[in-house]
Amino acid sequence: MKKFLFPPPYLQDQGLAIIRIVTGLFLVYHGCEVFDQEKMKGYLTWDQFKTPNASFMVHLGKATEFIAGILLSLGLFTRVTSLVIAGTMLYISFFVGTGKIWYEDQHPFMFVLLALVFFLQALESTALTISFSTNKLPVNEL
Repeated sequence: MKKFLFPPPYLQDQGLAIIRIVTGLFLVYHGCEVFDQEKMKGYLTWDQFKTPNASFMVHLGKATEFIAGILLSLGLFTRVTSLVIAGTMLYISFFVGTGKIWYEDQHPFMFVLLALVFFLQALESTALTISFSTNKLPVNEL
């Protein structure tokens, strides 16, 4: 019974890698809007973007989603990328949105939570990030 209720963590790294890749692809999908000028002009009509640097902020946010999504999907610079994603999505949740993370703004906030999972697990899991280590195994251990 105990083995059924508390099994060992089978395929934990692979499961996190799949979630990381899918999350990255969702970010790429949303970030692709940076290439659609009509959508970008539509964002500039929002009340939150009535500042002098609004066009820069909208393009920066969408470009960040696009680039960070690619890096996250590929597993490149996972910790730094996760912090960038968390910062961007917190800004969207609390400054572009109304800060109601339990209702209206829960989708960007879920990206924050996933980014924190990837940030905290990136050191322990080889499936979450690509290592650029130059350490080679000795010939007798191959």
